[in-house]
Amino acid sequence: MPDERDEDIMMQEEESERLWITVDRRQEPVRIDKYLTHRLAGVSRNRVQQAIEAGWVKLHDKPVKANYKVKPGDQIEVWLFPQPDSEEIIPEPVPLSIVYEDEHVMVINKPAGMVVHPGNGNYSGTLVNGLAYYLQAGSTSTGALPRWGLVHRIDKNTSGLLVVAKSETALKHLALQFFEHTTERKYLALVWGDLQQDSGTIRAHIGRHQRYRQLMDAYPDGEYGKEAVTHYRVLERFYYVTLVECRLETGRTHQIRVHMQHIGHPLFNDETYGGNRIVKGTVYKQYKDFVQRCFSLMPRQALHAQTLGFTHPVTGQRMFFEAPLPEDFKAVLEAWRHYVSALNIRQP
Repeated sequence: MPDERDEDIMMQEEESERLWITVDRRQEPVRIDKYLTHRLAGVSRNRVQQAIEAGWVKLHDKPVKANYKVKPGDQIEVWLFPQPDSEEIIPEPVPLSIVYEDEHVMVINKPAGMVVHPGNGNYSGTLVNGLAYYLQAGSTSTGALPRWGLVHRIDKNTSGLLVVAKSETALKHLALQFFEHTTERKYLALVWGDLQQDSGTIRAHIGRHQRYRQLMDAYPDGEYGKEAVTHYRVLERFYYVTLVECRLETGRTHQIRVHMQHIGHPLFNDETYGGNRIVKGTVYKQYKDFVQRCFSLMPRQALHAQTLGFTHPVTGQRMFFEAPLPEDFKAVLEAWRHYVSALNIRQP
């Protein structure tokens, strides 16, 4: 079971959120920044004030000021974007694999092992540190940190694509696409077990685990957590593990990992959700040794954000990107192919 020090690593998958809040009819007049800080659990007043200053808090479809006093019945629209746990971002020369860039957006292929946002235990060497350095170097304002932001983020030990907005206009436009599910995102995952169906859809709300608060869990009754939908398709079967393509309809923290565990097929070598042990297979030592070698080849959960599609926030052009499988993922697949091939040869 992961300890609390891993929480900042594990909470990396997150999208922007669009919230609507109705002020209670018994609410006394109070500044909107103070009101929202009280209403939004886990959101700091500084973050609320930044959202207000950027025009991401609206009343009757118009941005409000921080000193506005809420009134009973007010309908407030709030946009919240993924934020670093640390308030201060220190630019660092972190290597970035930039797939695409123009003056409005960037698409980056994040390697496994890289944390997206600075947080407890990971204050340097993150993707955000590298982005700050890269964008500052290209800025015309000496020493200034350009405005930019992430609309989504992926877990430390997940590899693959994410998009970065280089302006507030691009940020809002991209966030709306994620919110309205008009983006295209497909992941490749190696999961334990042989799935019965060649394709399917997993629908189960995702929220924090009721006992282990640093974990997430699936809640099929929908009474807790947020709606989450994952579509999957089998690509290749290896008797004891299966390669699947997962298409996200929603983007919750650890969605694919939690959903696959929920249906009894945790991700291969996913330490957090039980995939780092032999879930399916034989009791023979030869098989156990083989699986351990595979764990060594890919010392992380077998999950890769392979494709990303969205509409350009300025030109309106539909854009599509694909990231090849990393070497560790390819090595594990090849190992399983050889293993299955050997089994077939010995079968009568």
